Amino acid sequence: MRFGIIAAGQGSRLEQEGCQCPKPLVRLAGVPLLQRLIEQFLQCDAERIAVIINTHQPQTERLLDSLARVYPIDVVMKDTPSSMHSFHALSPYLVSGEPNAGANDRFCVTTVDTVFNPVAFAGYVEAFRRSRTDGVMGVTTYVDDEKPLYVSVDDAMRITGFHDVQGTAGSGSGQAFRHVSAGIYGLTGRALQTLERCIGSGQSRMRAFQRQLVADGLCLQAYDMGKVIDIDHVNDIAKAESLLQITNE
Repeated sequence: MRFGIIAAGQGSRLEQEGCQCPKPLVRLAGVPLLQRLIEQFLQCDAERIAVIINTHQPQTERLLDSLARVYPIDVVMKDTPSSMHSFHALSPYLVSGEPNAGANDRFCVTTVDTVFNPVAFAGYVEAFRRSRTDGVMGVTTYVDDEKPLYVSVDDAMRITGFHDVQGTAGSGSGQAFRHVSAGIYGLTGRALQTLERCIGSGQSRMRAFQRQLVADGLCLQAYDMGKVIDIDHVNDIAKAESLLQITNE
């Protein structure tokens, strides 16, 4: 299975708060975020790892160049207007291109600032490999995002929708959505057809793409990742350090 890392953002909020290095190079327990993800993907038997960075990150480029000498990494340097456009730029590297593969290829994509329990992630990858669905999306009940994307599921954790606001499960249950997207996307090649249509229609947000997956009838499963931290602000670094410390105890 192939993996992808979206690391083309500007990290402007971290910079405004005094962070002196690009977001992919922010260190947790002494290891840059980007390197940490690559090592975790390799521990999950990644076939290849594609990484997209913008053209204004010479330090990140140097790290990737050194890692690519050792590991199966494809580097894409491109300035993109959104995460969905970055995902689109990575898409040719996420499928094998082998005959009779295509829609059945499986890949996992995440953003560089997503920090999770490595054991939980290994369980997620194994569940995705066994799944017969069109995708398995990482979710969490830990809500610490300025604009969370709520995920509604049925009793079997099949995803029924993606929502900007916390509504209820419907059918008179009155039960509020418990999960939000964790920014971890395990999909098959079939999802790339939806991605192409989203790009072609001028959409730019990953949440619009996720909604379109449901609208197109793809069967998506939710997998609870436990606590997941996004490094958007300087104080998130300490939260992520704490999560990893608890994980290692």
